[in-house]
Amino acid sequence: MKKRVIFVDDEALVLQGLQRMLRPMRNEWDMEFVEKGSIALERMAQASYDVVISDMMMPGMNGAELLSQVMQRSPKTVRLILSGHADRELILKCVGSAHQYLSKPCDAEMLKATVLRATSMETSTQNEKLMALVAQVETLPSLPSLYTEIIQCLQSPDFSMYDVGTIIAKDISMTAKVLKLVNSAFFGLGRRISSPVEAAAYLGADVLKALVLSANVFGQFHTAQVRNFTADALWEHSLRTAGAAKLIAKAEQVSHAQVEEAFVAGMLHDSGKLVLATNFPDQFGQVLDKMEADQLSACDAERAVFGASHAEVGGYLLGLWGLPVPVVEAIALHHSPDSSSTKQFSAVTATHVANALVHDPTGATGLDAAYLAGLGLEARLPIWKGAVQETAALPNDK
Repeated sequence: MKKRVIFVDDEALVLQGLQRMLRPMRNEWDMEFVEKGSIALERMAQASYDVVISDMMMPGMNGAELLSQVMQRSPKTVRLILSGHADRELILKCVGSAHQYLSKPCDAEMLKATVLRATSMETSTQNEKLMALVAQVETLPSLPSLYTEIIQCLQSPDFSMYDVGTIIAKDISMTAKVLKLVNSAFFGLGRRISSPVEAAAYLGADVLKALVLSANVFGQFHTAQVRNFTADALWEHSLRTAGAAKLIAKAEQVSHAQVEEAFVAGMLHDSGKLVLATNFPDQFGQVLDKMEADQLSACDAERAVFGASHAEVGGYLLGLWGLPVPVVEAIALHHSPDSSSTKQFSAVTATHVANALVHDPTGATGLDAAYLAGLGLEARLPIWKGAVQETAALPNDK
């Protein structure tokens, strides 16, 4: 079935250019082109759309405002910004309402690939068994207020990392985690940092945002009562995986945005385990028993018991929070990277490899060798193993 896609841009010439550029897609997409956000909302009230792609700077209702309304009215619709403005403030305004921010000029292949990836992720995180499972969940974590406050601070035209550090300092638990991370051997500082303000300046906004999100998940689900399972051990594993994913991405010399996507995905890749262990402790205990008795992988045992894996549950959670599509994809597919529609190095690759090597530094288990070979990246494995070894000194946060 064709995907229904609506483009919104106040410049008629831009819409005409998009229409010409995407003409070859007319057999796969039903496309509409409108000049105002209000018109787009009217159309969406009359029919459902799979994707809305909007410019950022428009009179009356800008792209961020439009996508925020779309998110409220039609949460399953994939929301993309396509803009020629690369201003940091404008991009930050889209956090939470846009699944991804694309810069003009954007060629047809990149736009097509982004839409395909976003819509495939929407499908994979909305399967019937997963939705049935989530319907039984009593507690899904909400986006933390501390994260929202940091985002609002970053959107200020005169923000500073001092301001961000001051916000962090208001949360004792978060301050402790930030200071423990920045003072760990992983960062190799020659002196000890004792101020959250100084730590914020050193770590940067992207790392801090990831820490706040992950700390919220682990904090809300810290009471899981399952034998042979602790949130502390999972936090340590997640921290190591995040550090390794970031170093692996850096080794591939990808963009700063992709490096940070890998870090965030690494921090949150096992968040689904906490959701399952806390809400269904007895069944999660059965998962652990099945893994041992039947020699099953975690995902296979989870599907046998729950009908969905922790990766899929985590992807659903991150999708609810409106995190970028590459991050959601990396969470949902960190055990099945070959299912990704992206056939080159991505956050999926970094998170999959980092997770597997943190579990087994030899790479003998958990790695999808066929996936890496398909990308032509199998020769990079020794370098990636070195990156994982660098994370061995990360703190045990107990």
